[in-house]
Order: sequence, then C-alpha cells, then structure tokens
Amino acid sequence: MKSKIFILIFLLIFLVSCAYPPKKAPVYQMNFNSNNTSMKLYSSAFEQNKNLPDKYTCDGQGINPPLEISGVPAGAKSLALIVEDPDAVRGTFIHWLVWNIDPKTASITVGSIPTGAIQGTTSAGKTGYVAPCPPSGTHRYIFKLYALDTMLDLTPNAGRDNLDQAMQGHTLDYAELIGLYQRK
Repeated sequence: MKSKIFILIFLLIFLVSCAYPPKKAPVYQMNFNSNNTSMKLYSSAFEQNKNLPDKYTCDGQGINPPLEISGVPAGAKSLALIVEDPDAVRGTFIHWLVWNIDPKTASITVGSIPTGAIQGTTSAGKTGYVAPCPPSGTHRYIFKLYALDTMLDLTPNAGRDNLDQAMQGHTLDYAELIGLYQRK
C-alpha cells in the first residue's frame, strides 16, 4: 500500500511540474557582426581569466578596477557595461550596470564612472559597483562592454532586464573581460 501511495505522489508531482515548468529569464539576442569585432576591453589590474586583486573585492576596498577600452566602432553613439557573476548560487548576480558611456571613453578609472554615464540597479538592489564576494569557490566576474548605435533612454536605477531590452537591435560590437575571485 505504501509503495502505491509513493508512486501516486511521484506521478502527481511529475504531472504538476510538467504543467507548470519553471520560468526562464528572457534571452535577448544582441545583433552585431561577431566576425568584425575589433573592440577590446582590458585592465591593468588583472589579465583575462586571472584573479582579481583583493582591492577590487569585498576583502579589500570594494572599488571597481581600472578598465581600458579600444577599437570602438566609428558609428557608436554610446557604450554600456554590465558586470555579472554567472556562478552565483541563485543565478547570475549583476554587480554593475553602466550605460550612456561616451564612445570616446578610453578608460574607466579605479573607483569611478565616466562623466555623464548612468548607473543601474544591481542584484543587491543598489546602484554602483558591488564588489565580488563569493560565499564559496572560485567565481567568474564577466565585464561585458557593448558599443551601441544609440543613446539609451532609461531612467537611472533601471535594472538588467530594462537595459537588455533597450540595447536590443542596437549593438554594433561587444568585448568582454573575465576576472576570477575566491575568498581566502
């Protein structure tokens, strides 16, 4: 009798899970010709797929690292920067959103945002750079830079979904830089 009840409960759970699949985050396609990407994003503080110095994490000063930008396409009207941790326990964690960066910007200095740029709301519910602070293991922090053919009409404090939607169909080029961090 117990085995029949167990089977019945299992089937009921299976049928309910099929009827109500978990919601997936929307995926926005960024339209640009990846064969012609020339834009580069790099940092004097860390190399691609290497460790972020403590200074730029919760174990240090918690300020953004310096970033250098080159190869922005001539038709770009603005740049957007997204910093995310895809290894976060509860899904991708947004550490920084910045848009309407002047396309002539060659660098973002330590602990600052470019003049005139707008910051959005992170997964922590605040604006500004949220320092990496993984609870366990090594996490990847992906700095994604987009060259856009428009200025974005977003209110300050807009979130990642709003930014993704606004960039839809406006991406001319893309560059990324990945830093790693594990707390000691």
